[in-house]
Amino acid sequence: MTCPPSAADADATADAVATVDAVATVDAVATVDAVATVAVIGAGQAGLSVAHHLRRRGFRAVSGAGDRGGPAGRTVVVLDANQRPGGAWQHRWASLRMATVNGIHDLPGTPLPPVDPAEEARTAVPRYFADHEAREALPVLRPVRVRSVTPVDDRPDGALRLDTDHGSWLVRAVVNATGTWDTPVVPDVPGAASFLGEQLHSRDFVDAEHFRGRRVAVVGGGISAVQLLGEISLVTSTVWYTRREPVFLPGGFVHEVDGVDVERRVAADVRAGRPPASIVSYTGLIWTGALRDAARRGVLERRPMFTRVRPHGVVEADGTDTSVDVLLWATGYRADLDHLAPMHLRGPLGGIPVAGTQVTDEPRVHLVGYGPSQSTVGANRAGRAAARDLDRWLDTHEGTRGDGRPPSADVER
Repeated sequence: MTCPPSAADADATADAVATVDAVATVDAVATVDAVATVAVIGAGQAGLSVAHHLRRRGFRAVSGAGDRGGPAGRTVVVLDANQRPGGAWQHRWASLRMATVNGIHDLPGTPLPPVDPAEEARTAVPRYFADHEAREALPVLRPVRVRSVTPVDDRPDGALRLDTDHGSWLVRAVVNATGTWDTPVVPDVPGAASFLGEQLHSRDFVDAEHFRGRRVAVVGGGISAVQLLGEISLVTSTVWYTRREPVFLPGGFVHEVDGVDVERRVAADVRAGRPPASIVSYTGLIWTGALRDAARRGVLERRPMFTRVRPHGVVEADGTDTSVDVLLWATGYRADLDHLAPMHLRGPLGGIPVAGTQVTDEPRVHLVGYGPSQSTVGANRAGRAAARDLDRWLDTHEGTRGDGRPPSADVER
């Protein structure tokens, strides 16, 4: 991959202005390294879905190597902070196998090939993503971390500037698909800094053998917490803490019924501007063979959250001192949105109000893989919707598709 170098010469400036449809001043364009109509931030399932549907709508890939676009139609670039394809999947723990993943859906245009159920998810899924990127000739630049997204002026349809660790971009719109992996949440518990044992978040878990011979406190009530609790308890002593009583579904999870209801409730929360809660808070925990085995072994006997951490253990809710050697925080993540802070998108309830994928009152910014589109199947649908809505928005703000052609009927609009 070649990242954007320094700004191109002045002769390219006029073409660059045409690429962003003359909504930015010549001076603004002259100070950036590359230009695109749409920048997709993130190349996990959500980002790849958006890129696929934008390319299908005729958006041309830009290389980023000083590419200042030109008047040859709408363009798209994907900026990914990871070193390799695979999104967050490449960082998963080794014991997560394809047979035990919570669910993965086909990428648009590239069916998931047959895989060995015993293969590690962190190798199988990135290989699949890499194959998809190559087949689709997607314009993914990596590693490129977006540091900020900022309007270049006060106009509601003005251009946006993206500053990254490899140069800057000027774009008409942004689709954020950064997920949550880089923003783990660890609660602030009194005394945590005094703990003399090991503390780690579930994102840093590698394998259960690492904990053999030590007593591990697993904190959290989500899917990762119970999965890791079940694994670690096979090799050493564990104790489980949660803030609320976990809810296990008595039956299975039927997507056509339960999934639709969950998406409806999550969508209502984000539309109102409330921060989306953890998925398990909407779905409950689903029984698996491994969890039933853990329950038979007495591992799923949950304790209320401890109130304080001491150098060699924790103080439980009833005041009892309990000795532990490891604190494993399986306490989830928050959406990775800090780079959007200059856009001032958050509402009074602390979240970003979103209708569909578009940020309410900000048609230049779409969030995919956020709220109701956090699942892999939801991310695919949201990617299609974001591409469609951005294409329509650009039509209404240009009168054409950006290359002089009227809106085409060959793609569902």
